[in-house]
Amino acid sequence: MCAAVYVLSTVTGYVLTSALLLKCPSLLHRKKREAFLSRHISHRGGAGENLENTMAAFRHAVDVGTDMLELDCHLTKDEQVVVSHDANLQRVCGVDANISDMSYAELPPYLCKLGVTFQKECFCEGGEDKRIPLLRDVFDAFPNTPINIDIKVNNDTLIKKVSEMVVKYDREHLTVWGNSRNHIVKKCYKENSHIPVLFSLPRVLQLLGLFYTGLLPFVPLKEQFLEIPMPSIITNLLMRKALFQHLTARGIQVYVWVLNDEEDYRRAFDLGATGVMTDFPTRLKEFMDRNGMSKLE
Repeated sequence: MCAAVYVLSTVTGYVLTSALLLKCPSLLHRKKREAFLSRHISHRGGAGENLENTMAAFRHAVDVGTDMLELDCHLTKDEQVVVSHDANLQRVCGVDANISDMSYAELPPYLCKLGVTFQKECFCEGGEDKRIPLLRDVFDAFPNTPINIDIKVNNDTLIKKVSEMVVKYDREHLTVWGNSRNHIVKKCYKENSHIPVLFSLPRVLQLLGLFYTGLLPFVPLKEQFLEIPMPSIITNLLMRKALFQHLTARGIQVYVWVLNDEEDYRRAFDLGATGVMTDFPTRLKEFMDRNGMSKLE
């Protein structure tokens, strides 16, 4: 009888404490410093309105009023950091060659027409800008725009060069980086812990376990940004208002990607997502304007 009472009181105390800290995490954790807040994020610069990851796409997104540019990085044979999603150029350039096997001068231009990965049966036709840009080109052109960098390959030199470039351009407070693979995120954090990192996929799964067991409020988190793909099984488990509110209260921004229609925009914002990543920056901006969602400062 005494043992049962002890177990019951212990479990009750745990549940109540967990619920309290879930609601008020500042009782245990210091809120992370937020150098910027992004509600409107342009995926690959807005792959539905301009050729993905081109300077034209980035300029258009910034002109529309995006809060953040999302892009991907690879390293050429002559160790230039370039902005490209694919390691192989077949899909975007029609050339079966890897970026890592070519110098920057040898890289071919983009095709005139590219499929939009996250929009079925949708293609984007580009203008004159079909060049694969250097990361430093983006930093030069948009010194005050937050940039979300996906380190696409496990390459120590690439990670080091991106870090050095971020420091050189004084962008540690305007950059977030990472990858879905945990070993890449760990290397990024080890290389430069001053640049905020994203949750990797294994860490997202761990986050799920912590949330549903009630342990999350007790556990420190080094990451400052959570990106949730939608739709997916993981998304259905993660799309919880209580989770979003808890992470936001701890200074962790929650982005949902890649959303391209108003119904999904609304669902994400209604659940408390910090921001939405889209292939159509104009469409998202018009939705936000109609619904009185002013840019966060």
